[in-house]
Amino acid sequence: MKRFTTIALVVLVALATLIVPASAANSVEVRGTVYNGSSLDNIIATSAAGNDTLKSAYIEMTPQTFAGFFYDIDDDTSTESLKIYNYTATDGDLVDGRTISKNGVVYNTSIALVNYSSPNLLGQYNVLGLFAEKYIPLKDTTPDKLGKLLLDEDQKYTLRTGSALDLGDGYAVTAKQVDVDGKKVWMELTKDGEFVEDEVLDLTNGAQTWDYQRDGVAGEDDVSVFKVNVTDVFQGQVDSLAVIDGVWLMDYSNILEIQTDDTFGDLKVKTVGTNYLTLKNDNSITLTKNKKVSIAEGLYFQTADSDDVRFFLMKEYTAAGTYDVRGSVSTGTGGATPVTSWDYSNFAGFFYDLDDNISTEVLTILQPTVSSSSRTIDKDNLTYTTTIASVDYASPNLLGQYDVLGLFAEKYIPLKSTTPDKLGKLLLDEDQKYTLRTGSALDLGDGYAVTAKQVDVDGKKVWMELTKDGEFVEDEVLDLTNGAQTWDYQRDGVAGEDDVSVFKVNVTDVFQGQVDSLAVIDGVWLMDYSSILEIQTDDTFGDMKVKTVGTSSLTLKNDNSITLTKNKDIDIAEGMKFKTADSDTLRFYPFVEKTIGESTTGTTTEPTVTEPTTEQPTENVTEQPTENVTEQPTTEQPTTEQPTTEQPTTNDTGTEQPSPGFEAVFAVAGLLAVAYLVRRN
Repeated sequence: MKRFTTIALVVLVALATLIVPASAANSVEVRGTVYNGSSLDNIIATSAAGNDTLKSAYIEMTPQTFAGFFYDIDDDTSTESLKIYNYTATDGDLVDGRTISKNGVVYNTSIALVNYSSPNLLGQYNVLGLFAEKYIPLKDTTPDKLGKLLLDEDQKYTLRTGSALDLGDGYAVTAKQVDVDGKKVWMELTKDGEFVEDEVLDLTNGAQTWDYQRDGVAGEDDVSVFKVNVTDVFQGQVDSLAVIDGVWLMDYSNILEIQTDDTFGDLKVKTVGTNYLTLKNDNSITLTKNKKVSIAEGLYFQTADSDDVRFFLMKEYTAAGTYDVRGSVSTGTGGATPVTSWDYSNFAGFFYDLDDNISTEVLTILQPTVSSSSRTIDKDNLTYTTTIASVDYASPNLLGQYDVLGLFAEKYIPLKSTTPDKLGKLLLDEDQKYTLRTGSALDLGDGYAVTAKQVDVDGKKVWMELTKDGEFVEDEVLDLTNGAQTWDYQRDGVAGEDDVSVFKVNVTDVFQGQVDSLAVIDGVWLMDYSSILEIQTDDTFGDMKVKTVGTSSLTLKNDNSITLTKNKDIDIAEGMKFKTADSDTLRFYPFVEKTIGESTTGTTTEPTVTEPTTEQPTENVTEQPTENVTEQPTTEQPTTEQPTTEQPTTNDTGTEQPSPGFEAVFAVAGLLAVAYLVRRN
């Protein structure tokens, strides 16, 4: 009996470790240029010189080829680069097949001077990109003490007195009071709700900037950590207001101090120089296929599931906020090396399947005369083309391929393989394992969920159900007697089309225990069949009009002229835009915005497990005692909110904290209860 009790406890603990609900937090991945060849030697030599024999060659990733690296379009300034060498005189051969030897990866970054985003904040400041994040060096000439740049914004906000503008990471600025004459305003900076500093600004002679310089920041004094420009104040009978136009903030509370031989992931600091840092890999790095190979601080090499060596540099962002995913910078269609076209290789927003080396989207400027002196793209001279392609499912458990089409940097599924006139958005294509208790639901995003309803008494079959917005859609009983099974739900009447595959899920295992009944899912694919996009010739998407709905492809052109006015975000179509520099010299790039946080527009929502509140036992189903169910944690991700409203109405600046770990208490209690019951029997 003791042995049985021990085994039961071990089994339950093992199964409990499998039940890992994905959090609702999203991530944004920004990729660089795709490298493809038979080996790293081949890639580097051919990319550098067009032959396989060149020594001392390298491939280099810069802000022009990797959108993750820091780039200031207004000042045309960048600081970061990453090189992979095949040989140096000091280290000899540095690559072999898929492996990069020690010191073969070289990362450099340097201090640069840029303008504030707001013209109201006069002058310039020093900045340094570090692993695709922006930092402020405390000293002009040495990047050994760095504070993260939290905000550099040219945005107007109107604050009522007493209200706080949340600046992110616990920082907030409050308009405390306006004097009776309506000429002065008392401003206060706080961190995590605690007083930091205050200042009275006198606007008698016009707008004023509060430049808060702090002493004792990592041993440095007179460090500018916060700037805010107040353009106007108003003292009314009801409300007192202060108008802010321009905010800049550095996180002085978390200074990164860097010394020689410090390590960041797989990179070691080799030089802390005058104005620059150099880091190299301290150990060999192998680009194993189908893997995300960590480099440092959210930088990765993503490799294809292919015998060819195919990879790109990638930055993964997980902090809440909105990120621009951009393409290469163009200075027009003239010049020695003009950028006139964007595809997957130079615009990270466009759809690309690394495993199958498949892309579908191309944006091209046909007009040869776009320049600093001629900024207008005439009608029908901006062309967007996208083509249907077949790709593998992300999960190898979902056999075969499916058709996909990138549309304005989003992934869609054509209902017909030969004509892209009816499209459903791809919500999920995932190679991820989830373990569901019977009655629990896996949230698939956009209101869709799949539930393991019941497991039969023999532990061989599972009843699965798909729902949309809590309403029944379809169900299926899967028999796993002979192994894993895939439920392929094909729906009729989807925009007039029948037998349309809209949902696939692979169940690899089921378990019928004395306490829990479980189903293991490994592979999910889902299309949004409830919102089909139907496209016809002459339909318009933003400034683009459909010219051709062809065999497997769509072609759109601008229906009106587009002027690349400086310092603007110019709509193209459906969230795809051009950003132009605040400069007389024409510089621009295409981009899309991806958001992490409460707003998930333009992102794919990761599945989350929702546990049942009650279990209704039915015939042939083992009763699920709710008191013995280990509650699954719902991990809240603290979000860094950007200023979102012109007139904040709350003074609550606290940062939401993750919920405490009560789940462990319930887990231990459940296991002890099982042990007690078994032993008593």
